[in-house]
Amino acid sequence: MARPSTVFACSECGGESPKWAGQCPHCKAWNTLEEFKVVQPRKGREAERKTQSAGPVPLTDIDADDAPRLVLDWGELNRVLGGGMVPGSLVLVGGEPGVGKSTLLMHLARQVAARGAVLYVSGEESARQVKMRADRLGAVHDRLLMLPETDADAVLGAIEITAPKLAIVDSIQTMYDAGLEAAAGTVSQVRECAARLQRLAKASGTTIFLVGHVTKEGSLAGPRVLEHMVDTVLYLEGDRHQEFRILRATKNRFGSTDEIGIFSMGEAGLEEVADPSAALLGENSLNSSGTVVLAAVEGTRPLLVELQSLVTDSPYELPRRSATGVDLNRLHMIIAVVETRARLRIGKRDIFVNVAGGIRVSEPAADLGLALSIASNLMDQPLPGGTVVIGELGLTGEVRRVGQLDRRLQEAARRGFTRAIIPSGGTVAGRPAELDCIEVRHLTEAISVAFSPDLVPAPRIHIE
Repeated sequence: MARPSTVFACSECGGESPKWAGQCPHCKAWNTLEEFKVVQPRKGREAERKTQSAGPVPLTDIDADDAPRLVLDWGELNRVLGGGMVPGSLVLVGGEPGVGKSTLLMHLARQVAARGAVLYVSGEESARQVKMRADRLGAVHDRLLMLPETDADAVLGAIEITAPKLAIVDSIQTMYDAGLEAAAGTVSQVRECAARLQRLAKASGTTIFLVGHVTKEGSLAGPRVLEHMVDTVLYLEGDRHQEFRILRATKNRFGSTDEIGIFSMGEAGLEEVADPSAALLGENSLNSSGTVVLAAVEGTRPLLVELQSLVTDSPYELPRRSATGVDLNRLHMIIAVVETRARLRIGKRDIFVNVAGGIRVSEPAADLGLALSIASNLMDQPLPGGTVVIGELGLTGEVRRVGQLDRRLQEAARRGFTRAIIPSGGTVAGRPAELDCIEVRHLTEAISVAFSPDLVPAPRIHIE
């Protein structure tokens, strides 16, 4: 049976339907089917790119070290990618306009160009514009090749001819396949162009980075199937008016998705932050009420972050609750625990919470620090200097244990902290001798310890 010349594709999942419907039959999303015409591909166009399959082979006969990772100059990039760049992988990089996606990839191109050819395909900027950015970033190299092109056939042909170690396509929404009667950026064009680039990457061993646009909701534009096709999905987060940028992996077939890379944006472009804890702590506000230092863990790396809160009388009937860097629902729960279990009256007051530096803390180990930050505002009393707070809170106000406690304490001691409020019952091995660890079992005990240093209801632990 011949394939129809017109099909309807879902912008969410990429599924096809022969006729329009209000609901996608595949993912059940509403009003996502878009019409496009299908044109049979020209003879020989895909046949030239097809490779013969070697057939099934035993898994024990496959050598995973045949194509070792390419370790980059920036340790933060290696960390997020899972240890380096994997040959033949397809990586999608997303982020809001102006956050620094093209800048990051230009730095990446310069690092790889020192070891082999790099092809930079720009569908949005001219060759002169790309050259100006490369001059500003100090990324000009004779093995960095530039191709201002949007035709998928021309781009794939250039990759086959030059055989680069790295190819960057900026962006996938500007690419178009002449075999499809649809505008660039539509569901069919994005899906087909990404599929052809994926096949070429696997066959040639060239690593291909794709830049993806994001919607106003912050998700990647185009069909959802695009994220399923690629090997790795990276998001570059941060406010264009702030210094720090966070590179986060939401999908990674070659490593963990818990790692983050921290960069700072300056006049010379992006620079990796070698000591994130030192960069994220604000020295001028550590002795202010509402300020607490947390010991969080992102992947395998402990980070000291500064959490700030502000509690003020609300002029409205319904008080406001605003959270930046922490989950808003988690904040509501902590407020209820503080008011009910610690008997601190919050009432109709506005509460604003912010994690400095643009870091997002999602683990429960920040609960106790958030509660003490709110209590510090209500009591108008700052925590003593040199104090770090670690612990999860239950609904009854009990302080629960957290994972990787020893690594968090070691990071705090390395940064010069002398006092830590931690859950009781944890193991003693591995705790730094210079850090005075105070174990607490309940939120009320933690408040007493934090704001009345002479009153210690839980035992102090000194490591000899």
